[in-house]
Amino acid sequence: MEPAMDGLDELYMEIILDHYRDPRNRGELAPPAHMAEGFNPMCGDEIKVFLDIENNAVKKIRIGGQGCSISQASASMMTTLIEGKSIKEVHQISKAFKYMMAIHEEDVVEDVDLGDLEALQGVVKFPLRIKCAILSWHTLEQGLKEIAASTQ
Repeated sequence: MEPAMDGLDELYMEIILDHYRDPRNRGELAPPAHMAEGFNPMCGDEIKVFLDIENNAVKKIRIGGQGCSISQASASMMTTLIEGKSIKEVHQISKAFKYMMAIHEEDVVEDVDLGDLEALQGVVKFPLRIKCAILSWHTLEQGLKEIAASTQ
């Protein structure tokens, strides 16, 4: 007999399924927007992150790709949280999310509201799924590095 899910687990599952079934900010941005691609060879998840950066902030972000509910929900949640934020704020949110996912960063960022992303904290119980949850974040960071390098 399986243990019953508590209310918080059920709420978190609903949030994840909602973002998976109805992903936010899905689509592409036309050039000159930047596109970065990420791939998880362990499970086949793939993600495309399209970024329009203006005045050192994420003006628009869109996602594409395919994969499991965790990778796609995480990408959707990421877009809703970072659109409109400064690059500095995006890096702080990314660090806080990775810390929550048990990927220890040197600097712990405190007082960062992760919003719906907190629904993914249960993924840490399944180490192989952590890569699914952070795929979009690694791809986002790769895209931001490429943009920074191209403007120097």
